[in-house]
Amino acid sequence: MLGLGALGVAAAPPLQRGLESFLGNAADKDPTGLTGLLPNGGGFRYYSVASSVPHKGADDYRLTIDGLVDRPTTYTLAELRAMPQTRLVRDVQCVTGWRVPDTPFEGVQLSRLLDAAGVRPAATAVRFTCFDGTYTESLTLRQARGDDVLVALRMQDKPVSHSHGGPVRLYVAPMYFYKSAKWLSGITLTEDVRPGYWEKRGYDVDAWVGRSNGRDDEPTT
Repeated sequence: MLGLGALGVAAAPPLQRGLESFLGNAADKDPTGLTGLLPNGGGFRYYSVASSVPHKGADDYRLTIDGLVDRPTTYTLAELRAMPQTRLVRDVQCVTGWRVPDTPFEGVQLSRLLDAAGVRPAATAVRFTCFDGTYTESLTLRQARGDDVLVALRMQDKPVSHSHGGPVRLYVAPMYFYKSAKWLSGITLTEDVRPGYWEKRGYDVDAWVGRSNGRDDEPTT
């Protein structure tokens, strides 16, 4: 029995990595949560609320900024990559309980894109849409202007993969990960906050880590 236990300990890491690789590739093709079957999954779980998500790359990816702005703009992936990039290393926290510590993200600060578009005085919120055709999110304008809110192009020191929401995703560092919309395609300035996909299903609109859905303690600062 001790021998079998030792064999299991030795064999578990490569088996785990093999399963993660297989299911991760499957999630890239149709990211519907397959890696959630893993006990660890590299720390991350792959979720999608759509049955399938198209792949986009440098040739066909576009990010549109519109709504209550003076200069509606559409960016290509190359244009976003050419802009000054900000790198953050923070813990990723999912409201369902899993956490991945010290995760690097790099991208364009959202505030830079908002300033370039010229936000009109009537705007108080930002709505995000995604090219999966289903997912949406929102932030107040004040939240969106935070230094730790990125239009992210890189994650874990490599381009954001399709299964992680690439080629471009939102990253809202101080909030639970459902606020960091995957497959980002639209940024719209609005008069009021519009609850996103999960908020319409009972999640908090203000999803600060440490305070959400009544399950966590109130932050002390």
